[in-house]
This record gives sequence, structure tokens and C-alpha cells, in this order.
Amino acid sequence: MNALRIHHRAEIERFTAIPNPQQETPMNTPSVQRLIVGAFLILLAGSAFAGTTGTEFQTMYTTLLNWVTGFLGKSIAIAAFILGAGIGIARSSPIPALVGVVFALFMVYVPTIIDGIMTAVI
Repeated sequence: MNALRIHHRAEIERFTAIPNPQQETPMNTPSVQRLIVGAFLILLAGSAFAGTTGTEFQTMYTTLLNWVTGFLGKSIAIAAFILGAGIGIARSSPIPALVGVVFALFMVYVPTIIDGIMTAVI
């Protein structure tokens, strides 16, 4: 009896005109949806002015940049290398000294990289 009901239900579903909601229509394909979302985001996006506004923070930025690129930054970099070298001698490993060198390189180059990223025009 159950087999007859299942067969009967399948026959009814086959002949009824109920569309499958998951069936892909021309406007429901993933590529069309991505195109619509992409066009919407392009129209919504404005110009990026991340590094050119906010003059109230200019003095803080200048102060921090001068600290990092000036004698304070050099002193911190040298102290990191000396500390790494001391730990490396105590552990008989050159890795802590290399960490100090990498830290010193970051102190020198990262402010320039961040400034370049923030002032880039899209």
C-alpha cells in the first residue's frame, strides 16, 4: 500500500506545474548574481582617502614617526639586538640575535611601508 502511495505521489508531482525553488533560472545563476553584487559594490564605493584626512591627528603621527625613525627607534633597535645576542649566547643559539636584527629592520622599514599604504590613491 505504501509503495502505491509513493508511486501515486510521484505521478502527481510529475504532472503538477510547481517549479522547484532551487532550480536555476537565468537570473539565479551564480555568475549573474556575482555580476550584480560586483556592480553594486563598484557603484557604492567612493574614493579612498585613508592617509590624507584627519589633520587633528597630524601632530601625533609626526611625533610617533619622529620617535620611531629617530634616536629613540635606533636605541630600541640596538637594545633589541643586544638583548637577543645576550639570550643567544646564554642558549648557544644565534636565533635570538637574528630576531633582534629582524626587529631592527622592522623599526627602519615599516613606517615607510605604512605611510606608502595609507597615502596610496585608489
